[in-house]
Amino acid sequence: MASTGETASAAPSTHRELGTWSTVKASVENEIAWVVLNRPEKRNCMSPTLNDEMLEVLDAVALDREARVMVLTGAGEAFSAGMDLKEFFRDTDALSPVEREIKQRSCFEWQGPRLRQFPLPTIAMVNGYCFGGAFHPLGNCDLAVAADDAMFGLSEVNWGIVPGGNVPLAVAHTMSLRDAMYYSITGETFDGRKAAEVGLVNESVPRDRLRARVLEIAEMMKTKNTAIVRGTKETVRHIRGMGWTEAENYINAKFAEALYADAEDGRAQGLKQFLDDKSFRPGLEAYKR
Repeated sequence: MASTGETASAAPSTHRELGTWSTVKASVENEIAWVVLNRPEKRNCMSPTLNDEMLEVLDAVALDREARVMVLTGAGEAFSAGMDLKEFFRDTDALSPVEREIKQRSCFEWQGPRLRQFPLPTIAMVNGYCFGGAFHPLGNCDLAVAADDAMFGLSEVNWGIVPGGNVPLAVAHTMSLRDAMYYSITGETFDGRKAAEVGLVNESVPRDRLRARVLEIAEMMKTKNTAIVRGTKETVRHIRGMGWTEAENYINAKFAEALYADAEDGRAQGLKQFLDDKSFRPGLEAYKR
């Protein structure tokens, strides 16, 4: 669906692969980067190889001059069933602590700060199973849409560990305390509708509508000023743990930083198009870029 004020639907479709990786697929189509965890035979469990490759993929997307939005999803019937229990845990048990840290650190880097601070708006498209460690990248995407029949679960309690890798923080930042506690200590599964109800995802739609709905949101985000979106999402993430005075100072600093980083001078364009040209309504749409 073309977004308000845009003519993207009239333009010829373009599809371009960003590179070749063994566990991830990444391409750009009509300014939308599609990043697909690609281990369908393992329900896209995240292995050390996948984690290493995701760092490269995120760099490729961030550096791509066409991409304006990134969608993260999984191949086949799963978003991701979490960490690969054999490759990420069992196979690293015999390593020294330093060797294990080196082997596993790419996991915490791409799922955490690299995704949380990604320069483009990010959308998680949860197309199926989403378990354990997968809650971390899910929570660090800016937006999330799930299929109604997607299955979620914090299964760590079922096999004898406390959820790691900042999964508890991702859960606590998206769900209420009661819901986060319930699903963390029971390991009970829940579907996409419940995930939307408890705030883990923005919304849930029938599976056959999932890609179309994500495209609608991505097309809308393409109309927004990327520098301002980045400043806004970083502001919303960081002020949640601040007091009022600290937050006010941080917001003012991010406001100035975003204006400085905005190469297209969106503030001036928006004011001109609204006040002088009378060509758009800022409460209802983005200014014409």
